[in-house]
Amino acid sequence: MTGEAFSAPAASGQSHVERAPVPALRGLVSSVWVQQVGGDAAPYVHRRIPNGAAELVCRVGSAPQVIGPLTEPLVEVLAPGTTVVGVRFLPGAFPVIAGRSAAEMAGLVLDADELWGRSAAALGDVVAAAASPGEALAAVQFHVRERAGTPPDRLVSEAVRGLMPWRTSDVMSLSASLHISETQLRRRCRTAVGLAPKVLHRILRFQGFLALVQQAIAQGRAPTAVGLALLARRVGYADQPHLTRECVRLTGVPPRALLAETHRTCANGHDHSASFAPVLRAEPEGRRPQG
Repeated sequence: MTGEAFSAPAASGQSHVERAPVPALRGLVSSVWVQQVGGDAAPYVHRRIPNGAAELVCRVGSAPQVIGPLTEPLVEVLAPGTTVVGVRFLPGAFPVIAGRSAAEMAGLVLDADELWGRSAAALGDVVAAAASPGEALAAVQFHVRERAGTPPDRLVSEAVRGLMPWRTSDVMSLSASLHISETQLRRRCRTAVGLAPKVLHRILRFQGFLALVQQAIAQGRAPTAVGLALLARRVGYADQPHLTRECVRLTGVPPRALLAETHRTCANGHDHSASFAPVLRAEPEGRRPQG
């Protein structure tokens, strides 16, 4: 089994590199990643922020886990020498892989063997024995590909696209455009995504804000260089206090604290372009800063 080469961080550092999935998973997976903490590094505090999706996470040497769609932050500490590989499903794709409603997984972290039994334990063994992080990630993607069933609910997939940043400001109008009642849309969205449309819309809007932040870091700019108020308006918040309330709700900390933490951890050794670039392609030209 082969996979992309992922450089190890310095012994005292850490890294997080995201990539697009293999072509066979493009309709089910938004991104895959390898996260590494150097053997001489301090324990790394990793803040998982709700993104509307379920994830399959394999910490090398431990049982694979499935993280359901979150509505609040999940903070974990990675010990020195830790390597983690993972897959982030597209919102609405999880039932295709798991064979159960995403609503059953919302906000939960489960050992993957509760979903896939012995095959999940076998996956953990393969990941642990992999010769490299890239090979481990290839094994995880193969596991997902082997379990892909019928395609995701097309109507929900269209709804998710409509709820992405910069596409709609009114969830009510979305059901009309899809020719379905709000009640039906809510039911199908909760089954496929695990979240109600309004909750998903709020989470995805905040992902748009994070995409702008990650783009700034990737370009060597301070995320707050243009000011929080401008960032808030650019992504569709009414004002800066609106952004602040959502940031505290979804991350546990106010925007300036989050941006300082993100800049400190991501400016060296992180590549999140596979996540933020597709989101930012939807931003209208008129909202982008000139010059």
